[in-house]
Amino acid sequence: MEKMVMMEKIELREHILRMQAALVQAKIAEEKGEVPIGAVMVEVNSGEMVAHAFNRRRLPPFDPCGHAEILAMRESCEKVVHDWRLNSYLLYVTLEPCPMCLAAMVQARVGGLIFGAYDKKGGALSLGYALHRDSRLNHRFPVLGGIYELECAGVLRDFFKKRRSMDSFHMEILRS
Repeated sequence: MEKMVMMEKIELREHILRMQAALVQAKIAEEKGEVPIGAVMVEVNSGEMVAHAFNRRRLPPFDPCGHAEILAMRESCEKVVHDWRLNSYLLYVTLEPCPMCLAAMVQARVGGLIFGAYDKKGGALSLGYALHRDSRLNHRFPVLGGIYELECAGVLRDFFKKRRSMDSFHMEILRS
């Protein structure tokens, strides 16, 4: 098994700056009518942000796998690493990853995951799928959750509040 990335050596302010960059991506998604979730990939040693992405499930090509995490990993592999292994890269994402994304991180051999808001209904860890530390799998990596949590959760909460308000407005129009 590969050597684990030592995330505890990274200062909290660095995590927050990177999560803020992921939030910029989330806000771009929201402007496009997509659920505001953003992600950035960071090279461990240099601290360089090498890829960024936002959710693209509701936008062409209407990809059910178009989660920000998947897209950021794809971009990193294609444009930077030129390999499928992301051992020396950290993935920052504004929302706790779903089981599909966490499994993809295991497959991509990410060095570590840092996320903002917890997702009690859809987040892999909240649902009990701790794939990142499952000894039956061939790769394990550290996870740090709750970084810039209130801000990340707030963007999602505001998005869905606006959406529910718009939905009820449209229902009122249909009833009239």
